Amino acid sequence: MNGLHVAILGATGMVGQELLDLLVEREFPMKNLTLLSSARSAGSRVLVGGKEYAVKQATPEAFQGVDVAFFAAGGQVSQDWVTPAVEAGALVIDNTSAFRLRDDVPLVIPEVNPEEILNHKGIISNPNCSTIIMAIVLKPILDQAGIKRVVVSTYQAVSGAGGRGMDELRRQTEDYVAGRELEASILPVASAPKHYPIAFNVIPQIDVFDEDGYTKEEWKMIREAQKLFKDPDLKVSPTAIRIPVMRSHSESINIETVSPLSPEACRELLRKAPGIEVIDEPGTQEYPMPLYSSGQDQIFVGRIRRDRTVENGLNLWVAGDQIRKGAALNAVQIAEYANEMGAFTKR
Repeated sequence: MNGLHVAILGATGMVGQELLDLLVEREFPMKNLTLLSSARSAGSRVLVGGKEYAVKQATPEAFQGVDVAFFAAGGQVSQDWVTPAVEAGALVIDNTSAFRLRDDVPLVIPEVNPEEILNHKGIISNPNCSTIIMAIVLKPILDQAGIKRVVVSTYQAVSGAGGRGMDELRRQTEDYVAGRELEASILPVASAPKHYPIAFNVIPQIDVFDEDGYTKEEWKMIREAQKLFKDPDLKVSPTAIRIPVMRSHSESINIETVSPLSPEACRELLRKAPGIEVIDEPGTQEYPMPLYSSGQDQIFVGRIRRDRTVENGLNLWVAGDQIRKGAALNAVQIAEYANEMGAFTKR
């Protein structure tokens, strides 16, 4: 593979740091690396693969000569800088929700729809982290047996709310043990008028509600799954929940298939699928857990069993690192596939 000029917008954030780690770990073919941020973070220095890089303030000129730009600094920042980046000739791989549902922007999970990568017009979107974890598991089942309906409950780590969410869980845990009052200012939504402690608690809200009582997070899972699988009628019923876990989301997924699919056949199907590891030995208490899926590339699946209340029903329990595969790794894999497909050869 030819060496590429890589830029990361949002290099000092949680996903940006994970991107840098993965680029080094996976030996991504970089000839140049440009780290960009807001004026507030500009000037800081970051160690990447033993070499120190200065973080620069984002400017239109900063994207000149860039082959691939990873955006991980929030939706408004992506909207502000996508045009200068694309006009400079960069392929933008965006980790926000800013462009996911635009008809002219591919929404890509390499294990699900890699063929969409070459349909880009300068922008490729990463799906929502919970959508990625769910869709990777649904893909082989959909291809084999079809899917009528999906009911999914997410159990999402506080890192999904960023470093401030993690800090708040740590602080509240310490306060709880010390017998102090728990103060909350981040969850469920930092901008909301009311906040709840997450330590020793479960909050059934991620993002804001709409008039139907669903949150934006839940609608992301519905609409993004429909776009990924090119099926606007795919029935997905989600409930998104925040739990006091630092990292790695879990999901309880109930699937009603079109054709019969036994738990045994489902296990074998998932074992052969890319990006999935099956851990399903209830007799020895082996099943996926967020503590052990943190920092891992795979999506882990277990508790595969028949749902006896409906015809062709299956229940699954899934865990995956939402910062890694749910964000940074998926973006790096998109860039790897794009390079292998010759997307950068004309530069």
